[in-house]
Amino acid sequence: MAIHTATATEVDVPTLYALLRLRVDVFVVEQASAYPELDGRDLEAGTLHCWVDEGAGPVACLRILEKPVGQRISRVVTAPRARGRGLAGQLLRYAIDRCGRPVSLSAQAHLAGWYEGFGFEVAGPGYDEDGIPHLPMIIAGGP
Repeated sequence: MAIHTATATEVDVPTLYALLRLRVDVFVVEQASAYPELDGRDLEAGTLHCWVDEGAGPVACLRILEKPVGQRISRVVTAPRARGRGLAGQLLRYAIDRCGRPVSLSAQAHLAGWYEGFGFEVAGPGYDEDGIPHLPMIIAGGP
């Protein structure tokens, strides 16, 4: 499995569109959560898009955002047709290895145990984000 990584200016337009479409299809349509998925962070110079493409477009992706201290992983998603094969886990491990510390994320609460398996710890109280329970999580130490 090859993992591709690029900033928004390095990735071709059809691929960037496919990445954004995958996220909208899952986070907005499948999860029935109407919110502004296109939040402006995708085009920031420090944002890295990471994805797996099996020939017909991206089937799993995430993005790494710059923070004043450390980095943030967000928008971890796998297409329904590609679930259950460990693609998101491989992408997440790849992203964690690339990130400075601390590395944080906002986990859907039902996935907290999965993220803990990669070294994340709950870093505060749960909260509602667009109708879905979330938890702040962090890997605080060195790689």
